[in-house]
Amino acid sequence: MIRLHEVSKSYPVGGGGRVVVLDRVTADLDCARGIGILGGNGAGKSTLVRVISGSEPPDAGRVARSGRVSWPLGLGGTFQPSLTGRENVRFVARVYGADPDAMVGEVDEFAELGRFMDAPVSTYSNGMKARLAFGVSLAVDFDAYLVDELVGVGDERFRRKSREAFQAKARHAKVIMVSHEARTIREYCDRAAVLHGGRLTVYNDLDEAFQAHRRIMGS
Repeated sequence: MIRLHEVSKSYPVGGGGRVVVLDRVTADLDCARGIGILGGNGAGKSTLVRVISGSEPPDAGRVARSGRVSWPLGLGGTFQPSLTGRENVRFVARVYGADPDAMVGEVDEFAELGRFMDAPVSTYSNGMKARLAFGVSLAVDFDAYLVDELVGVGDERFRRKSREAFQAKARHAKVIMVSHEARTIREYCDRAAVLHGGRLTVYNDLDEAFQAHRRIMGS
């Protein structure tokens, strides 16, 4: 499904140095249901998800993807801010070969943005952008969904609706998920990988992955 070959990524820090978050990572992220990504704060989990999606390029190495792989679920940065929500949805529909009118109707009903569907995305709050992005993500049938923390937005009713909609999608697709909640990882994933010191170690057994993560975190 997704293979990383010698993938490296670093960022500049003060004083002219660089912090390495991915150090020549080679890994096969195939799975039956999903793979959880574990690691401490600042380990590079979100960076890894963005590199897998293609929304951020690696410094070196390559990512091979088979099938349709989503952008990081809920990522509002995928939108053109000067366009309205409706115009953005129609653009995404054309990119993925979907019916623009049908997708607009589906996203409009799910995101519950009302008149703001016809307002520029630049005027949206972060919560509104997340609702639009989540709705668009669920309106496209992906073979693999990338999730950087499955956090719902809005009130309890909307969060419940979002989780139920994602659960329905996950029954027919694979998931690569960053989450600090072990229960969420166990719900969606049958394998897990630990990112630490720029290295990614994939475990076939979830308990073994959680034990390795706890050792690294010193708990």
